[in-house]
Amino acid sequence: MKFCSQCGQPVSEKIPQGDNRLRFVCGHCETIHYQNPRIVAGCLPIHGQRVLLCRRAIEPRHGFWTLPAGFMENGETTEQAALRETLEEANARVHSQELYMLFNLPHINQVYMFFRAELADLEFTAGEESLEVKLFSEAEIPWDHLAFPTVGKTLKQYFIDRQSQHFPVRVRDIIYDPSRIRR
Repeated sequence: MKFCSQCGQPVSEKIPQGDNRLRFVCGHCETIHYQNPRIVAGCLPIHGQRVLLCRRAIEPRHGFWTLPAGFMENGETTEQAALRETLEEANARVHSQELYMLFNLPHINQVYMFFRAELADLEFTAGEESLEVKLFSEAEIPWDHLAFPTVGKTLKQYFIDRQSQHFPVRVRDIIYDPSRIRR
């Protein structure tokens, strides 16, 4: 951040009085600009033994498969955001949704929340952000072509939990370790 969204003057990073973190602060109007994590909400849509995936028509990861999900909008609950994203990306309606997976990604300031849900019907089609949508059995999942680690981890956990039919809410941290990047 370079300029204040309130008055347009330059901002600088400093720790405001009574705080303990660096924040962008306007030297002119003294507005403190808080930046907080963004929430991504989506669904794990299920029909019998299969799950619904969307092949992305947008970047990042164009052409890769994902669960229907996206950034939460102001004025929505996380559940409403997950339902909206599922409808937008897959024209799919779901019911009986329950929070299933929560991922903390502090290195990109995001929190992912996936709700396990039953497809209301099989009348789904690709939305504007999807090239195609399709139901997959566990054996058919394109594991090497999944868009994001959160999607793969959610699917793997679901297929493990499905064996016992026990689906507790699971919380995972995905920590970026630059030393693990291949050069």
